[in-house]
Amino acid sequence: MAASETSNGTSLRHAFGNVLSFFILILIGVLAFSIRLFSVIKYESVIHEFDPYFNYRVTQFLTKNGIYDFWNWFDDRTWYPLGRVIGGTVFPGLTLTAGTLWWLLNSLNIPLSVETICVFTAPIFSAFTSWATYLLTREVKGAGAGLTAAALIAMVPSYISRSVAGSYDNEAVAIFALIFTFYLYIKTLNTGSLFYATLNAIAYFYMVCSWGGYTFIINLIPMHVLLCIVTGRYSSRLYIAYAPLVVLGTLLAALVPVVGFNAVMTSEHFASFLVFIIIHVVAFVYYIKGILSPKMFKVAVTLVLSIGLIVCIAVIAVLVALVASSPTKGWSGRSLSLLDPTYASKYIPIIASVSEHQPPTWPSYFMDINVLAFLVPAGIIACFSPLSDASSFVILYIVTSVYFSGVMVRLMLVLAPAACIMSGIALSEAFDVFTRSIKFQLPGLPGFSEVDAGDTSSESTVPQTEVPKTDKSGDTLKERPSRKNRKKEKEPVEKPSIKSQIEKRLLVLPFEGSVLAIFLLVLLGAFYVVHCVWAAAEAYSAPSIVLTSYSNDGLHVFDDFREAYAWLSHNTEVDDKVASWWDYGYQTTAMANRTVIVDNNTWNNTHIATVGTAMSSPEKAAWEIFNSLDVKYVLVVFGGLVGYPSDDINKFLWMVRIGGGVFPHIKEPDYLRDGQYRIDSQATPTMLNSLMYKLSYYRFVDTDGKGFDRVRRTEIGKKYFKLTHFEEVFTTHHWMVRIYKLKPPRNRIRGKTKKSKSKSSSSSSSTKRSSTRKNPWH
Repeated sequence: MAASETSNGTSLRHAFGNVLSFFILILIGVLAFSIRLFSVIKYESVIHEFDPYFNYRVTQFLTKNGIYDFWNWFDDRTWYPLGRVIGGTVFPGLTLTAGTLWWLLNSLNIPLSVETICVFTAPIFSAFTSWATYLLTREVKGAGAGLTAAALIAMVPSYISRSVAGSYDNEAVAIFALIFTFYLYIKTLNTGSLFYATLNAIAYFYMVCSWGGYTFIINLIPMHVLLCIVTGRYSSRLYIAYAPLVVLGTLLAALVPVVGFNAVMTSEHFASFLVFIIIHVVAFVYYIKGILSPKMFKVAVTLVLSIGLIVCIAVIAVLVALVASSPTKGWSGRSLSLLDPTYASKYIPIIASVSEHQPPTWPSYFMDINVLAFLVPAGIIACFSPLSDASSFVILYIVTSVYFSGVMVRLMLVLAPAACIMSGIALSEAFDVFTRSIKFQLPGLPGFSEVDAGDTSSESTVPQTEVPKTDKSGDTLKERPSRKNRKKEKEPVEKPSIKSQIEKRLLVLPFEGSVLAIFLLVLLGAFYVVHCVWAAAEAYSAPSIVLTSYSNDGLHVFDDFREAYAWLSHNTEVDDKVASWWDYGYQTTAMANRTVIVDNNTWNNTHIATVGTAMSSPEKAAWEIFNSLDVKYVLVVFGGLVGYPSDDINKFLWMVRIGGGVFPHIKEPDYLRDGQYRIDSQATPTMLNSLMYKLSYYRFVDTDGKGFDRVRRTEIGKKYFKLTHFEEVFTTHHWMVRIYKLKPPRNRIRGKTKKSKSKSSSSSSSTKRSSTRKNPWH
């Protein structure tokens, strides 16, 4: 009777715990969504940054024309005169997700605009990411750690920076796909269910559709499988978790047009195939071990290992032959820059020029993950007690993500979920120890020590009523006590209680220390919450297209970018071509609806180098280059008047480096004075005569009479000059965006030719003039 009441109480407690966990998860989802709305509340519902404008434009096309036209869309507004096949060069996961949401809501007679859907897609999926993190951490260390990790990732600044309302980029849905794929892998590893293995392959397919970072999954999971095999933790569950993922996942990944045969032809995927062969060899060895005698097993193992080694060598030889013809050995430029942090700066300056591809500084870790950086080591230690397949996976995850985040600041986004999982485990274990210590020592709870001892150390404590009888005549084969219980039977009844008390005292911390530790942990959590709210409200909510600053006069809003794009849209012809540095290509196409020469896709280094060469050249040579590309307008971003540091003058050396990598006559030392980049009176003549310098500082001296640059904090070197081949047509209110128009070519004035000159001399002189005409590309 007492046992039934105890079981009923336990089941009721579990049911109440499940309901409470459900409501806590709902609140965490609401928190994850609402904390990302500061950008809409403080500013307006607008798309942020640069890449999201391209994704927004593509989503508009999808919802208007349908999916079939989307797959076959050739965009002639970008990369003029080359164009771009959109369906085969984008990861369609984000676009298809937002398009599906728009279709579902409109089917339910909820008429939201495409822009509204795009703005709120990232906050919605941040809630999904919190729930996926709960599921993953619960499989590793239980529901308490899962709830803590979910609450942490809902607010972590590193993830907020990529998922605020308006940040319509691939990472908005990719982080959810990443965590959910890891959860299904761990779930399959714990259960051995082929159903979860199939779902894992589908989740991996969604990740491939969403982000190029899917290669992290297809390399991390094989590393974990190989680790389990090497450490002797192979099981049938490991085989079920891995083999279907490689087969189904690779087949599904090849269906994505932007990936295609790269899923089997590039070096990023070869590790998964090699481990696939190894796990089959190991599985076959375990299989024959169960059906052969020990003597025959040794012979069979020798044969299997020999054949497996031959197959592995043959596969490696084939892979080497496939990638030997590639200068990068089958690796992409971004992958090589991760493996060798100096590779991009040496060989691919277009990758090194991106600010988010730079290594992070130490303060950026505190900014993006805050106190989690101090909790991660404790979480790693907790995962070793005890060490399981799931806990070894999250340890491997945190180690690899720490390395990659140290190479690229952008990959702090991959580190954030791992840090939240480890911190959630650490906090959960710490609260468990401290609260148990407090409960054990609370006054007014007699007999609690015996009950708690029975719960926490069941292996070493046997209640007096459950001690088996020592009468051998009464023993049966079914009720024979185990060896451990037989040892306990020989001991007095009082000895286990004394032993349990000693063990309990070793596990219990002092009462005052436990209370103080919990108070400090709560204080640490409060500090984390305050920092995350500040980061969400101030650091990561401002859209880059609308800038603000505070001064003694109050708040100042700089809306120059939209002002410039609106001018282009209303004052230029539809077919006019606009040249600018590649950073502003997506915004120009999406907001001004004008054709651009280069944009943020950066797929053609030569085309970008051509624009960089034009910006680095003197005015006449630059005019010839732009005129050959049918450019009508040139757009430059200048921050010298208002102190905007991310302008084209600060990016100019990257234009020189990228242009010089293709056109050797552009040399970086020509733009430096004694190795220093200067724009004052000590600047080199090459720098002062470059097109970028002239377009940025034209009439700048008229603003204050001195030409003082607030970003470089110096007076410019060349103040008074005129433009001969370009004319200023528009400058925004704060001089942040300046637009120039190419002047038409001058009509040639033919002089009177002497009648005494023969036709042969005339033709020879014209040939000489044509031969001495400069090539605009060299």
